[in-house]
Amino acid sequence: LKVVSPALVLPLVTGSHVDDGSKDAKVFFDQVDDSQPLDTTVWNSLLSYLEEQGIGIESFDKDKQRLVTDWVVVKEILDDHWYSWTSVERDTSQRFEFDLEMKAHGRTATLNVHLVDYQEKQGQKVVAVKTDVDARAKEVDILNKVIGHYEYQIRVADAKRLREIRRGMQLSIGLDEEDAPAFIIDSNYDTAWPRVLLVLRKLGFDVKDYDKSNGLLFVKYNGTESGWWDSLWSSDVNALPLDKQEYRFRVEEVGEKTSLTVLDNESKPFTQEQLSGLYDVFARVMADDNLDI
Repeated sequence: LKVVSPALVLPLVTGSHVDDGSKDAKVFFDQVDDSQPLDTTVWNSLLSYLEEQGIGIESFDKDKQRLVTDWVVVKEILDDHWYSWTSVERDTSQRFEFDLEMKAHGRTATLNVHLVDYQEKQGQKVVAVKTDVDARAKEVDILNKVIGHYEYQIRVADAKRLREIRRGMQLSIGLDEEDAPAFIIDSNYDTAWPRVLLVLRKLGFDVKDYDKSNGLLFVKYNGTESGWWDSLWSSDVNALPLDKQEYRFRVEEVGEKTSLTVLDNESKPFTQEQLSGLYDVFARVMADDNLDI
């Protein structure tokens, strides 16, 4: 009698979860990255895993959210009986079907795996077919490998994005989408947004509230905090010609770049002259490669 522990689906990806006690090999993914549709993200990760493992695809219908793999073949060399010096080759071949179910709101997806076919040979003899094996164990095994690959891709992407955020960005003065004077950051919106938060903190702004979807930041300028020893010998190089009061910043996507518009507490944009007075300090800190995160 073969006794093994039940196969468990491991929801390693941020926003993923499982149904406790479910007999199906499935995992739920919630949308955490709005850069592309959730189903596209899941399918791209699955296709990447199959390609990396050299697993072919028999059919893939994106409209029906269904993919069937080609045969996944594993070859092993087994020792024969203890009294024999011979060995025997074992081939296991299996095919899987992946189905993706999307909620109507499009922000939750369920990835299901089914073992379509299975065959095991020892030498030239077929010793097992699908009805002879624990199908769920096979399904959970490949599902966990797909989830692990998905989680690894996210970690790689996060590390890359973190490096981009830490890397200095060039700043110039131009116009935003409303033709108001604005700083122009040489970076895309998703990377520039967290960079702006770091720069504002470095320059002595306290972010009271923000709305990334609308690109708005509500701040109060408190001035930078420098040690008493530094103040004895030099003025604060990060000091800005601003009153210590509330301001607003508007962050917008401008093609492949990002605009940063400085507003007073009544949402009136700074003039070109006012913006020029802030430029040197903003440009230097924005270009710094060593801002703390």
